[in-house]
Amino acid sequence: MVRRVAIIGAGVGGLASIKCCLDEGLEPTCFERTEDIGGLWRYTDSTDGGRVSVYRSVITNTSKEMSCFSDFPCPEDFPNYLPHSLLLEYFRMYARHFNLLQHIRFKTTVLRVRKRPDFATSGQWKVVTETNGIKESHIFDAVMVCTGNYQEPYLPLASFPGIDTRFKGQYLHSREYRDVEAFRGKRVLVVGIGNTGGDLSVELSRVAAKVFLSARSSTWVFRRVSDHGFPCDMVSNTRFNHFLDWLLPSAITKRIRFRKFNSWFNHVNYGLASTKSSKFHLIINEELPFCLLSGTVVLKSNVKKFTESSAVFEDGTTEENIDVVLFATGYVFSFPFLEESVRSLFDDNRSLYKCIFPPQLEKPTLAIIGLIQLTGSVMVGAEMQARWVTGIFAGWNKLPPTSRMMADVLKKKPLVKRCMMLLHSGENLKMSFISYIDEIASCAGVKPSLLRLLLTDPRLALAVFFGPCTPYQYRLVGRGKWSGARDAILTQWQRTLKPLRTRVVDESSSAS
Repeated sequence: MVRRVAIIGAGVGGLASIKCCLDEGLEPTCFERTEDIGGLWRYTDSTDGGRVSVYRSVITNTSKEMSCFSDFPCPEDFPNYLPHSLLLEYFRMYARHFNLLQHIRFKTTVLRVRKRPDFATSGQWKVVTETNGIKESHIFDAVMVCTGNYQEPYLPLASFPGIDTRFKGQYLHSREYRDVEAFRGKRVLVVGIGNTGGDLSVELSRVAAKVFLSARSSTWVFRRVSDHGFPCDMVSNTRFNHFLDWLLPSAITKRIRFRKFNSWFNHVNYGLASTKSSKFHLIINEELPFCLLSGTVVLKSNVKKFTESSAVFEDGTTEENIDVVLFATGYVFSFPFLEESVRSLFDDNRSLYKCIFPPQLEKPTLAIIGLIQLTGSVMVGAEMQARWVTGIFAGWNKLPPTSRMMADVLKKKPLVKRCMMLLHSGENLKMSFISYIDEIASCAGVKPSLLRLLLTDPRLALAVFFGPCTPYQYRLVGRGKWSGARDAILTQWQRTLKPLRTRVVDESSSAS
Protein backbone atom coordinates (compact mmCIF):
# COMPACT_ATOMS: atom_id res chain seq x y z
CA MET A 1 0.00 0.00 0.00
CA VAL A 2 1.56 3.30 -1.11
CA ARG A 3 1.23 6.16 1.33
CA ARG A 4 4.46 8.15 1.58
CA VAL A 5 5.89 9.36 -1.74
CA ALA A 6 9.30 10.94 -2.33
CA ILE A 7 9.41 13.51 -5.14
CA ILE A 8 12.81 14.56 -6.47
CA GLY A 9 12.88 18.07 -7.91
CA ALA A 10 10.54 21.06 -7.52
CA GLY A 11 10.32 22.08 -11.15
CA VAL A 12 7.11 21.84 -13.12
CA GLY A 13 7.01 18.03 -12.88
CA GLY A 14 7.66 18.11 -9.16
CA LEU A 15 4.95 20.68 -8.49
CA ALA A 16 2.41 18.72 -10.53
CA SER A 17 3.41 15.52 -8.73
CA ILE A 18 2.94 17.06 -5.28
CA LYS A 19 -0.50 18.31 -6.24
CA CYS A 20 -1.55 14.99 -7.77
CA CYS A 21 -0.36 13.12 -4.67
CA LEU A 22 -2.48 15.38 -2.49
CA ASP A 23 -5.47 14.87 -4.79
CA GLU A 24 -5.16 11.11 -4.23
CA GLY A 25 -4.74 11.34 -0.47
CA LEU A 26 -1.03 10.45 -0.54
CA GLU A 27 1.68 12.06 1.59
CA PRO A 28 4.30 13.70 -0.67
CA THR A 29 7.70 14.98 0.39
CA CYS A 30 9.54 16.89 -2.32
CA PHE A 31 13.33 17.30 -2.14
CA GLU A 32 14.73 20.32 -3.98
CA ARG A 33 18.47 20.92 -3.93
CA THR A 34 18.17 24.68 -4.48
CA GLU A 35 16.39 27.32 -2.43
CA ASP A 36 13.37 27.81 -4.69
CA ILE A 37 10.89 26.20 -7.07
CA GLY A 38 10.89 26.43 -10.86
CA GLY A 39 13.71 24.12 -11.87
CA LEU A 40 15.01 24.94 -15.34
CA TRP A 41 12.71 27.98 -15.57
CA ARG A 42 14.17 29.81 -12.57
CA TYR A 43 16.78 32.08 -14.12
CA THR A 44 19.98 32.89 -12.25
CA ASP A 45 23.04 34.85 -13.38
CA SER A 46 25.36 32.22 -11.95
CA THR A 47 26.35 29.04 -13.78
CA ASP A 48 28.07 27.58 -10.72
CA GLY A 49 26.92 24.45 -8.96
CA GLY A 50 26.06 22.56 -12.13
CA ARG A 51 22.47 23.78 -12.13
CA VAL A 52 20.87 24.15 -15.56
CA SER A 53 18.64 27.17 -16.09
CA VAL A 54 17.28 29.17 -19.00
CA TYR A 55 19.19 32.16 -20.36
CA ARG A 56 18.11 35.72 -19.67
CA SER A 57 16.09 36.43 -22.83
CA VAL A 58 14.24 33.13 -23.20
CA ILE A 59 10.51 33.10 -24.02
CA THR A 60 8.34 29.98 -24.15
CA ASN A 61 7.79 28.25 -27.48
CA THR A 62 4.33 27.04 -26.46
CA SER A 63 1.48 29.40 -25.63
CA LYS A 64 -0.01 29.88 -22.16
CA GLU A 65 -3.31 28.15 -22.99
CA MET A 66 -1.51 25.09 -24.36
CA SER A 67 1.03 24.93 -21.51
CA CYS A 68 -0.88 25.56 -18.30
CA PHE A 69 -1.89 23.13 -15.58
CA SER A 70 -5.19 21.53 -16.52
CA ASP A 71 -7.19 22.91 -13.59
CA PHE A 72 -5.42 26.25 -13.20
CA PRO A 73 -5.53 28.52 -16.29
CA CYS A 74 -2.92 31.24 -16.70
CA PRO A 75 -4.16 34.74 -15.76
CA GLU A 76 -5.99 36.26 -18.70
CA ASP A 77 -3.80 39.37 -18.66
CA PHE A 78 -0.59 37.34 -19.05
CA PRO A 79 0.85 37.48 -22.60
CA ASN A 80 0.38 34.41 -24.76
CA TYR A 81 4.07 33.55 -24.82
CA LEU A 82 5.72 33.98 -21.44
CA PRO A 83 9.20 35.19 -20.54
CA HIS A 84 10.77 33.01 -17.86
CA SER A 85 9.96 35.51 -15.10
CA LEU A 86 6.21 35.37 -15.77
CA LEU A 87 6.22 31.60 -16.15
CA LEU A 88 7.94 31.32 -12.78
CA GLU A 89 5.34 33.67 -11.30
CA TYR A 90 2.62 31.38 -12.66
CA PHE A 91 4.32 28.42 -10.96
CA ARG A 92 4.34 30.40 -7.69
CA MET A 93 0.64 31.17 -8.06
CA TYR A 94 -0.08 27.47 -8.64
CA ALA A 95 2.00 26.43 -5.63
CA ARG A 96 0.30 28.98 -3.36
CA HIS A 97 -3.20 28.17 -4.61
CA PHE A 98 -2.86 24.45 -3.87
CA ASN A 99 -0.64 24.85 -0.76
CA LEU A 100 2.27 22.93 -2.25
CA LEU A 101 5.23 24.72 -0.66
CA GLN A 102 4.73 23.15 2.76
CA HIS A 103 5.55 19.77 1.21
CA ILE A 104 8.93 20.86 -0.21
CA ARG A 105 12.25 20.56 1.61
CA PHE A 106 14.54 23.14 0.00
CA LYS A 107 18.35 23.04 -0.09
CA THR A 108 18.14 19.26 0.21
CA THR A 109 20.06 17.03 -2.18
CA VAL A 110 19.07 13.44 -2.81
CA LEU A 111 22.25 11.38 -2.58
CA ARG A 112 20.96 7.83 -2.95
CA VAL A 113 17.76 6.00 -3.77
CA ARG A 114 18.01 2.29 -2.97
CA LYS A 115 15.55 -0.60 -2.91
CA ARG A 116 14.94 -1.91 0.58
CA PRO A 117 15.89 -5.56 1.21
CA ASP A 118 12.21 -6.54 1.18
CA PHE A 119 11.45 -4.55 -1.99
CA ALA A 120 9.97 -7.56 -3.80
CA THR A 121 7.11 -7.59 -1.30
CA SER A 122 7.00 -4.03 0.08
CA GLY A 123 8.07 -1.97 -2.94
CA GLN A 124 9.70 0.47 -0.52
CA TRP A 125 12.74 2.66 -1.07
CA LYS A 126 15.47 4.00 1.16
CA VAL A 127 16.23 7.63 0.28
CA VAL A 128 19.35 9.32 1.66
CA THR A 129 19.38 13.13 1.58
CA GLU A 130 21.75 15.89 2.66
CA THR A 131 20.73 19.28 4.03
CA ASN A 132 23.42 21.78 5.13
CA GLY A 133 25.93 18.96 5.48
CA ILE A 134 23.63 16.78 7.54
CA LYS A 135 22.64 13.42 6.04
CA GLU A 136 19.30 11.79 6.71
CA SER A 137 17.80 8.46 5.78
CA HIS A 138 14.10 8.09 4.92
CA ILE A 139 11.80 5.24 3.99
CA PHE A 140 9.22 5.85 1.25
CA ASP A 141 6.58 3.66 -0.32
CA ALA A 142 7.19 5.16 -3.78
CA VAL A 143 9.49 7.58 -5.61
CA MET A 144 8.72 10.06 -8.40
CA VAL A 145 11.84 11.35 -10.18
CA CYS A 146 11.06 14.79 -11.61
CA THR A 147 14.45 16.05 -12.76
CA GLY A 148 13.45 16.16 -16.44
CA ASN A 149 15.44 16.13 -19.68
CA TYR A 150 17.94 18.91 -19.05
CA GLN A 151 20.40 17.48 -16.58
CA GLU A 152 23.93 17.13 -17.96
CA PRO A 153 25.24 19.08 -20.97
CA TYR A 154 26.18 16.97 -23.96
CA LEU A 155 29.51 18.22 -25.26
CA PRO A 156 30.69 15.91 -28.08
CA LEU A 157 34.28 17.18 -28.34
CA ALA A 158 35.47 13.91 -29.91
CA SER A 159 33.31 14.66 -32.95
CA PHE A 160 35.21 17.91 -33.58
CA PRO A 161 38.93 17.16 -33.96
CA GLY A 162 41.19 19.94 -32.76
CA ILE A 163 38.66 21.76 -30.57
CA ASP A 164 40.41 20.81 -27.30
CA THR A 165 43.95 20.32 -28.64
CA ARG A 166 44.64 22.98 -31.29
CA PHE A 167 41.93 25.62 -31.08
CA LYS A 168 43.16 28.60 -29.05
CA GLY A 169 39.85 30.41 -28.79
CA GLN A 170 37.16 29.82 -26.21
CA TYR A 171 34.56 27.07 -26.37
CA LEU A 172 31.60 26.48 -24.08
CA HIS A 173 28.23 24.74 -23.86
CA SER A 174 25.00 26.74 -24.12
CA ARG A 175 24.32 25.89 -20.46
CA GLU A 176 26.96 28.49 -19.58
CA TYR A 177 25.32 31.19 -21.71
CA ARG A 178 23.43 33.95 -19.89
CA ASP A 179 23.49 37.05 -22.11
CA VAL A 180 25.34 38.65 -25.03
CA GLU A 181 27.83 40.88 -23.22
CA ALA A 182 30.69 38.40 -23.17
CA PHE A 183 30.42 38.01 -26.97
CA ARG A 184 30.37 41.65 -28.01
CA GLY A 185 32.55 42.32 -31.07
CA LYS A 186 33.61 38.68 -31.44
CA ARG A 187 33.37 36.17 -34.25
CA VAL A 188 31.20 33.38 -32.91
CA LEU A 189 30.47 29.91 -34.23
CA VAL A 190 27.28 28.29 -32.89
CA VAL A 191 27.23 24.50 -33.31
CA GLY A 192 23.74 22.99 -33.41
CA ILE A 193 20.52 24.28 -34.95
CA GLY A 194 17.91 23.26 -32.41
CA ASN A 195 15.70 25.84 -30.75
CA THR A 196 18.56 26.95 -28.50
CA GLY A 197 21.09 27.23 -31.32
CA GLY A 198 18.67 29.27 -33.42
CA ASP A 199 17.74 31.59 -30.55
CA LEU A 200 21.32 32.22 -29.49
CA SER A 201 22.49 32.86 -33.05
CA VAL A 202 19.82 35.55 -33.46
CA GLU A 203 20.59 37.14 -30.12
CA LEU A 204 24.36 37.13 -30.65
CA SER A 205 24.01 38.63 -34.12
CA ARG A 206 23.00 41.95 -32.53
CA VAL A 207 26.39 42.46 -30.84
CA ALA A 208 28.89 40.02 -32.34
CA ALA A 209 31.15 40.95 -35.23
CA LYS A 210 29.90 37.86 -37.08
CA VAL A 211 27.85 34.77 -36.23
CA PHE A 212 28.17 31.44 -38.02
CA LEU A 213 25.58 28.72 -37.40
CA SER A 214 26.67 25.15 -38.12
CA ALA A 215 23.87 22.71 -39.02
CA ARG A 216 24.31 19.03 -39.75
CA SER A 217 20.74 18.24 -40.82
CA SER A 218 17.76 19.69 -42.64
CA THR A 219 15.78 22.05 -40.43
CA TRP A 220 12.35 23.60 -40.87
CA VAL A 221 11.78 26.95 -39.22
CA PHE A 222 8.34 27.92 -37.98
CA ARG A 223 7.00 30.89 -36.03
CA ARG A 224 4.94 31.34 -32.88
CA VAL A 225 2.39 33.54 -34.66
CA SER A 226 -0.03 31.80 -37.01
CA ASP A 227 -1.30 33.16 -40.31
CA HIS A 228 -4.19 34.94 -38.59
CA GLY A 229 -2.22 36.23 -35.64
CA PHE A 230 -3.18 33.55 -33.11
CA PRO A 231 -0.59 31.40 -31.32
CA CYS A 232 0.50 28.76 -33.83
CA ASP A 233 0.15 25.83 -31.42
CA MET A 234 -3.48 26.75 -30.70
CA VAL A 235 -4.18 26.65 -34.44
CA SER A 236 -2.18 23.53 -35.32
CA ASN A 237 -2.60 21.26 -32.26
CA THR A 238 -6.27 20.39 -32.72
CA ARG A 239 -8.04 17.04 -32.71
CA PHE A 240 -9.30 17.79 -36.20
CA ASN A 241 -5.75 18.19 -37.54
CA HIS A 242 -4.68 15.14 -35.58
CA PHE A 243 -7.49 13.15 -37.20
CA LEU A 244 -6.38 14.30 -40.65
CA ASP A 245 -2.81 13.19 -39.92
CA TRP A 246 -4.16 9.77 -39.00
CA LEU A 247 -6.53 9.60 -41.97
CA LEU A 248 -4.23 10.75 -44.77
CA PRO A 249 -1.22 8.81 -46.08
CA SER A 250 2.05 9.95 -44.53
CA ALA A 251 3.43 11.09 -47.90
CA ILE A 252 0.52 13.49 -48.29
CA THR A 253 0.73 14.88 -44.75
CA LYS A 254 4.46 15.37 -45.21
CA ARG A 255 3.87 17.28 -48.45
CA ILE A 256 1.23 19.45 -46.76
CA ARG A 257 3.62 20.32 -43.93
CA PHE A 258 6.48 21.16 -46.27
CA ARG A 259 4.20 23.35 -48.35
CA LYS A 260 3.00 25.10 -45.19
CA PHE A 261 6.53 25.79 -43.97
CA ASN A 262 7.70 26.97 -47.38
CA SER A 263 4.75 29.35 -47.66
CA TRP A 264 6.61 31.64 -45.24
CA PHE A 265 9.95 31.41 -47.05
CA ASN A 266 11.64 28.85 -49.27
CA HIS A 267 13.89 26.76 -47.06
CA VAL A 268 15.92 25.46 -50.00
CA ASN A 269 16.94 29.00 -50.96
CA TYR A 270 18.18 29.57 -47.40
CA GLY A 271 20.11 26.30 -47.26
CA LEU A 272 18.02 25.04 -44.37
CA ALA A 273 16.03 22.10 -45.69
CA SER A 274 14.98 20.19 -48.75
CA THR A 275 11.54 18.78 -49.48
CA LYS A 276 13.34 15.51 -50.27
CA SER A 277 14.65 15.27 -46.72
CA SER A 278 13.43 12.21 -44.82
CA LYS A 279 13.89 13.87 -41.43
CA PHE A 280 11.33 16.21 -39.95
CA HIS A 281 13.31 18.53 -37.67
CA LEU A 282 11.43 21.67 -36.67
CA ILE A 283 12.47 24.73 -34.67
CA ILE A 284 10.52 27.81 -33.62
CA ASN A 285 12.18 31.09 -34.56
CA GLU A 286 10.68 34.24 -36.05
CA GLU A 287 13.94 36.15 -36.53
CA LEU A 288 16.39 33.60 -37.94
CA PRO A 289 15.21 33.93 -41.57
CA PHE A 290 15.75 37.69 -41.47
CA CYS A 291 19.21 37.27 -39.89
CA LEU A 292 20.13 34.89 -42.72
CA LEU A 293 18.65 37.29 -45.26
CA SER A 294 20.60 40.22 -43.82
CA GLY A 295 23.84 38.26 -43.39
CA THR A 296 24.13 38.84 -39.64
CA VAL A 297 23.98 35.04 -39.31
CA VAL A 298 25.72 32.83 -41.87
CA LEU A 299 24.59 29.22 -42.16
CA LYS A 300 27.36 26.63 -42.48
CA SER A 301 27.56 22.86 -42.85
CA ASN A 302 28.80 20.51 -40.15
CA VAL A 303 32.26 21.22 -38.72
CA LYS A 304 34.96 18.81 -39.91
CA LYS A 305 37.80 20.05 -37.68
CA PHE A 306 39.30 23.03 -35.89
CA THR A 307 42.71 24.63 -36.34
CA GLU A 308 44.28 27.19 -34.00
CA SER A 309 41.91 29.96 -35.02
CA SER A 310 39.61 28.61 -37.70
CA ALA A 311 36.84 26.11 -38.35
CA VAL A 312 36.97 23.81 -41.38
CA PHE A 313 33.59 22.58 -42.58
CA GLU A 314 32.57 19.40 -44.36
CA ASP A 315 31.75 21.27 -47.56
CA GLY A 316 35.41 22.31 -47.82
CA THR A 317 34.96 25.94 -46.71
CA THR A 318 36.89 27.55 -43.87
CA GLU A 319 36.06 30.43 -41.56
CA GLU A 320 39.05 32.20 -40.08
CA ASN A 321 39.56 34.09 -36.82
CA ILE A 322 36.89 32.33 -34.78
CA ASP A 323 36.96 33.72 -31.25
CA VAL A 324 34.28 31.62 -29.54
CA VAL A 325 32.60 28.28 -30.26
CA LEU A 326 29.23 27.88 -28.56
CA PHE A 327 27.94 24.30 -28.49
CA ALA A 328 24.14 24.11 -28.53
CA THR A 329 24.31 20.33 -28.62
CA GLY A 330 21.68 19.49 -26.04
CA TYR A 331 21.68 17.44 -22.87
CA VAL A 332 21.74 13.85 -21.68
CA PHE A 333 19.82 12.61 -18.67
CA SER A 334 21.40 10.83 -15.76
CA PHE A 335 20.12 9.69 -12.40
CA PRO A 336 23.30 9.22 -10.32
CA PHE A 337 21.29 8.83 -7.12
CA LEU A 338 19.58 5.65 -8.38
CA GLU A 339 21.32 2.38 -7.61
CA GLU A 340 23.00 0.79 -10.62
CA SER A 341 20.65 -2.21 -10.68
CA VAL A 342 17.75 0.19 -11.27
CA ARG A 343 19.56 2.67 -13.49
CA SER A 344 20.64 -0.11 -15.84
CA LEU A 345 17.01 -0.99 -16.56
CA PHE A 346 16.59 1.91 -18.98
CA ASP A 347 18.98 3.65 -21.37
CA ASP A 348 16.43 6.19 -22.57
CA ASN A 349 12.74 6.96 -22.13
CA ARG A 350 11.79 4.39 -24.79
CA SER A 351 13.01 1.67 -22.44
CA LEU A 352 10.35 2.76 -19.96
CA TYR A 353 6.73 1.67 -20.13
CA LYS A 354 4.84 4.68 -21.52
CA CYS A 355 8.11 6.62 -20.95
CA ILE A 356 7.48 6.42 -17.19
CA PHE A 357 7.86 3.00 -15.52
CA PRO A 358 10.86 0.60 -15.61
CA PRO A 359 8.84 -2.50 -16.52
CA GLN A 360 11.25 -5.02 -14.96
CA LEU A 361 10.86 -3.73 -11.38
CA GLU A 362 9.15 -6.18 -9.06
CA LYS A 363 6.86 -3.41 -7.80
CA PRO A 364 5.71 -0.34 -9.82
CA THR A 365 6.77 2.17 -7.18
CA LEU A 366 9.32 4.15 -9.20
CA ALA A 367 8.11 6.65 -11.82
CA ILE A 368 10.18 8.93 -14.07
CA ILE A 369 8.21 12.12 -14.70
CA GLY A 370 8.91 14.56 -17.55
CA LEU A 371 11.54 12.55 -19.44
CA ILE A 372 9.74 13.25 -22.71
CA GLN A 373 9.94 15.54 -25.70
CA LEU A 374 6.64 16.36 -27.34
CA THR A 375 5.44 18.40 -30.30
CA GLY A 376 3.60 20.44 -27.67
CA SER A 377 4.16 21.42 -24.06
CA VAL A 378 6.18 19.03 -21.90
CA MET A 379 4.55 20.68 -18.86
CA VAL A 380 1.18 19.27 -19.89
CA GLY A 381 2.75 15.87 -20.47
CA ALA A 382 4.41 15.85 -17.05
CA GLU A 383 1.15 16.70 -15.30
CA MET A 384 -0.73 13.95 -17.14
CA GLN A 385 1.97 11.47 -16.25
CA ALA A 386 1.74 12.51 -12.59
CA ARG A 387 -2.06 12.08 -12.58
CA TRP A 388 -1.80 8.54 -13.93
CA VAL A 389 1.10 7.57 -11.68
CA THR A 390 -0.52 8.79 -8.47
CA GLY A 391 -3.73 7.01 -9.48
CA ILE A 392 -1.69 3.80 -9.69
CA PHE A 393 -0.03 4.48 -6.34
CA ALA A 394 -3.45 5.09 -4.78
CA GLY A 395 -4.86 1.88 -6.27
CA TRP A 396 -7.37 3.44 -8.66
CA ASN A 397 -5.42 2.44 -11.76
CA LYS A 398 -3.32 -0.64 -12.39
CA LEU A 399 -0.41 -1.48 -14.66
CA PRO A 400 -0.62 -4.53 -16.93
CA PRO A 401 1.53 -7.58 -16.18
CA THR A 402 5.28 -7.27 -16.68
CA SER A 403 5.16 -9.43 -19.81
CA ARG A 404 2.72 -7.04 -21.50
CA MET A 405 4.73 -3.99 -20.48
CA MET A 406 7.92 -5.55 -21.81
CA ALA A 407 6.19 -6.44 -25.08
CA ASP A 408 5.05 -2.83 -25.44
CA VAL A 409 8.59 -1.59 -24.82
CA LEU A 410 10.19 -4.11 -27.16
CA LYS A 411 7.90 -3.04 -29.98
CA LYS A 412 9.71 0.29 -29.89
CA LYS A 413 13.19 -1.17 -29.46
CA PRO A 414 14.11 -0.89 -33.18
CA LEU A 415 13.70 2.86 -32.72
CA VAL A 416 15.97 3.12 -29.72
CA LYS A 417 19.33 3.13 -31.51
CA ARG A 418 18.14 5.72 -34.00
CA CYS A 419 16.51 7.75 -31.22
CA MET A 420 19.71 7.85 -29.20
CA MET A 421 21.63 8.93 -32.29
CA LEU A 422 19.16 11.78 -32.79
CA LEU A 423 19.38 12.76 -29.14
CA HIS A 424 23.16 12.89 -29.10
CA SER A 425 23.33 14.74 -32.38
CA GLY A 426 21.32 17.57 -30.90
CA GLU A 427 18.16 16.76 -32.84
CA ASN A 428 14.77 16.89 -31.18
CA LEU A 429 13.39 13.47 -30.31
CA LYS A 430 9.70 14.35 -30.19
CA MET A 431 6.48 12.42 -29.95
CA SER A 432 3.07 13.62 -31.07
CA PHE A 433 1.60 15.81 -28.34
CA ILE A 434 -2.03 14.73 -28.74
CA SER A 435 -1.19 11.05 -29.31
CA TYR A 436 0.92 10.79 -26.18
CA ILE A 437 -1.34 12.81 -23.86
CA ASP A 438 -4.38 10.88 -25.10
CA GLU A 439 -2.58 7.59 -24.50
CA ILE A 440 -1.77 8.42 -20.88
CA ALA A 441 -5.20 10.01 -20.35
CA SER A 442 -6.83 6.78 -21.54
CA CYS A 443 -4.75 4.80 -19.06
CA ALA A 444 -5.85 7.21 -16.32
CA GLY A 445 -9.49 7.15 -17.40
CA VAL A 446 -9.66 10.89 -18.06
CA LYS A 447 -9.73 11.09 -21.86
CA PRO A 448 -12.96 12.79 -23.02
CA SER A 449 -15.34 10.92 -25.32
CA LEU A 450 -16.14 13.05 -28.36
CA LEU A 451 -19.18 10.98 -29.23
CA ARG A 452 -20.65 11.36 -25.75
CA LEU A 453 -19.92 15.08 -25.80
CA LEU A 454 -21.58 15.41 -29.19
CA LEU A 455 -24.75 13.77 -27.83
CA THR A 456 -24.83 15.68 -24.55
CA ASP A 457 -23.09 19.00 -25.22
CA PRO A 458 -22.66 19.72 -28.97
CA ARG A 459 -21.20 23.19 -28.44
CA LEU A 460 -18.46 21.81 -26.20
CA ALA A 461 -17.87 18.86 -28.54
CA LEU A 462 -17.20 21.19 -31.46
CA ALA A 463 -14.81 23.29 -29.37
CA VAL A 464 -12.95 20.14 -28.26
CA PHE A 465 -12.67 18.69 -31.78
CA PHE A 466 -12.03 21.76 -33.91
CA GLY A 467 -10.45 24.02 -31.28
CA PRO A 468 -7.01 23.78 -29.65
CA CYS A 469 -6.36 20.66 -27.59
CA THR A 470 -5.88 22.61 -24.38
CA PRO A 471 -5.20 20.76 -21.09
CA TYR A 472 -8.68 21.54 -19.72
CA GLN A 473 -10.08 18.81 -21.99
CA TYR A 474 -8.59 16.25 -19.62
CA ARG A 475 -10.56 17.61 -16.66
CA LEU A 476 -13.99 17.01 -18.18
CA VAL A 477 -14.38 13.40 -17.00
CA GLY A 478 -12.90 10.86 -14.60
CA ARG A 479 -10.98 11.27 -11.37
CA GLY A 480 -9.88 14.83 -10.88
CA LYS A 481 -12.81 16.16 -12.90
CA TRP A 482 -12.88 19.95 -12.57
CA SER A 483 -16.15 21.87 -12.61
CA GLY A 484 -14.48 24.80 -14.36
CA ALA A 485 -13.14 22.78 -17.31
CA ARG A 486 -16.08 23.41 -19.65
CA ASP A 487 -16.00 27.16 -19.09
CA ALA A 488 -12.19 27.21 -19.46
CA ILE A 489 -12.50 25.57 -22.89
CA LEU A 490 -15.27 27.86 -24.10
CA THR A 491 -13.43 31.01 -22.96
CA GLN A 492 -9.88 30.09 -24.06
CA TRP A 493 -9.95 32.41 -27.07
CA GLN A 494 -11.03 35.34 -24.87
CA ARG A 495 -8.03 34.76 -22.60
CA THR A 496 -5.85 34.61 -25.72
CA LEU A 497 -7.10 37.99 -26.97
CA LYS A 498 -7.29 39.75 -23.61
CA PRO A 499 -3.59 40.77 -23.33
CA LEU A 500 -3.75 42.16 -26.89
CA ARG A 501 -6.60 44.56 -26.07
CA THR A 502 -4.34 47.32 -24.81
CA ARG A 503 -5.59 49.69 -27.50
CA VAL A 504 -9.11 49.48 -28.85
CA VAL A 505 -9.47 50.37 -32.52
CA ASP A 506 -12.73 52.03 -33.49
CA GLU A 507 -13.51 50.38 -36.80
CA SER A 508 -16.50 52.66 -37.41
CA SER A 509 -14.39 55.78 -37.66
CA SER A 510 -12.67 56.64 -40.90
CA ALA A 511 -8.96 57.22 -41.12
CA SER A 512 -7.97 60.86 -40.87
